[in-house]
Amino acid sequence: MKKQSHFRFNKQERSGIFFLLLIVVVLQCGYYYVKANPTNLKSDFALNAVEQTKIDSLKKERFDKSQKIYPFNPNYLADYKGYALGLSPSELDRLFAFRDKGKFVNSDKEFQIVTQISDSLLSKISPYFKFPEWAGKNQTVKKATSKPATKTNIKDLNAATAEELRQVYGIGETLSKRIIKFRDRLGGFLVSEQLYDVYGLESEVVEKALLKFQVFEKPEVGKINVNKANAKELSRLVYINGSLASNIVEYRDKNGLFASLQELSQVDGFPTEKLDRIALYLSL
Repeated sequence: MKKQSHFRFNKQERSGIFFLLLIVVVLQCGYYYVKANPTNLKSDFALNAVEQTKIDSLKKERFDKSQKIYPFNPNYLADYKGYALGLSPSELDRLFAFRDKGKFVNSDKEFQIVTQISDSLLSKISPYFKFPEWAGKNQTVKKATSKPATKTNIKDLNAATAEELRQVYGIGETLSKRIIKFRDRLGGFLVSEQLYDVYGLESEVVEKALLKFQVFEKPEVGKINVNKANAKELSRLVYINGSLASNIVEYRDKNGLFASLQELSQVDGFPTEKLDRIALYLSL
């Protein structure tokens, strides 16, 4: 029997080998051509770089437009947010110096007077200002009160009984008990405007109540150190629930100790419109 040679190929196999060799030769020639003419590659790359720059620019523009500014209390602007809004370091320093004196701005115009920002910048950011409900209402109360706020005609809010509170139109049995309970949980009101924080108490009713009750004797309260307290200790303050307390601790662990109480406004879920009252019970 005649043995079949392993080096003999049929017509179909020979065609396959030919085309394989042809592909190898073409690829090899293409490699040497590109290597010998690098300028073409560079020009293509340069064109892509220009196009990529345009794409990046469009992405950035779209990103900037998508950034939504949420309402905020301008009294508690942090450095980075102030810069993002367009305020200069000197303008922010004026605001911080004003706040260090324990003062608050209660209107757009007052914010401009303190910071000395331009009219154009004020018109751009003022629509997002969110002042507390009681901001500016002290003036209304003062105008309605012809007599000075003394113990002879206005009673101490921290000593008021539920029965005395019910003398105010709009405060019934339920609300009077709620005010007393809120006061007890705080350890006493430190400022009269904390009445606005009582759940279910309408601002109009609070205004009437402040004509008859004001804080005269401020209680001694133990302040909570936000840089040392754990979530359980923080949640003891009536303004801070368990979820917010956890957010404060998480923010502190991630970003380091709080440099100022104003930084609390950056914590997720923190009621910035109440920061001025909450800060009365906190320390660093």
